[in-house]
Amino acid sequence: MSEKIRLNKYISEAGYSSRRKADEMIAAGKVMVNGKPADMGMRVGDDDEVVVNGKRLLRDLPFKLIAFNKPKGYACTMHNGDESGIFKNFKLDKDLKYIGRLDKDSEGLLLLSNDGDLCNEISKARNQHEKEYVVTVNRTITDEFLKGMAGGVKIHDSNKDMWVVTKPCKVKKKNDRSFSIILTQGYNRQIRKMCEVFEYKVVKLRRIRVINIEIGDLESGRTREITEEELAELKKRIAQDKEKITADTPIDK
Repeated sequence: MSEKIRLNKYISEAGYSSRRKADEMIAAGKVMVNGKPADMGMRVGDDDEVVVNGKRLLRDLPFKLIAFNKPKGYACTMHNGDESGIFKNFKLDKDLKYIGRLDKDSEGLLLLSNDGDLCNEISKARNQHEKEYVVTVNRTITDEFLKGMAGGVKIHDSNKDMWVVTKPCKVKKKNDRSFSIILTQGYNRQIRKMCEVFEYKVVKLRRIRVINIEIGDLESGRTREITEEELAELKKRIAQDKEKITADTPIDK
């Protein structure tokens, strides 16, 4: 008989979602255990049948974390009807979830994992993990443009239908029409919107790093497994970022 653990942890370890999202699905009646609606906080094991949104979950899958060099023109989506979706066009295991999407017009490093908690930790905007991009624009870059991009830019957040000011970030010129930028946020099409404020248009946008994981010489459309050394450093950086946020958060008196 298998060891019993909390249902939300079981769902996360099966790679379906984060624990918080699992709790929301349990509360919404979308989770069944042994043919009956699940209760919040119940404990289950591998001998139990756990079904989420009609899909049977299996927890005994080995941990996976891979780097994928997403080409331009393909969408980060789990929707089976989208013919441009990465899962329809590339050999990616179906139990993987992408971590922080790249829009269809962008390319570069995309991490995928079957660990729901890890996906959630990396994706959370509040954790302020670094993501680095190389951007090519349609005209000559000026010092004023670089300074403006680095200092914070007022853009429209379409997800919340509100105006926001981006956090100061690191921007470095590479040549007359390209620059690197390191963000700790992830607003929808953020870099493109920032450039538009200064009347620049993005011609090419490529993500080259997520926290400590770098794209290196990985060919477009190909994948590679993350090494044990990279994973250890990744977990270390995640913990350091969380500690820094906690230290910088003011205490209410």
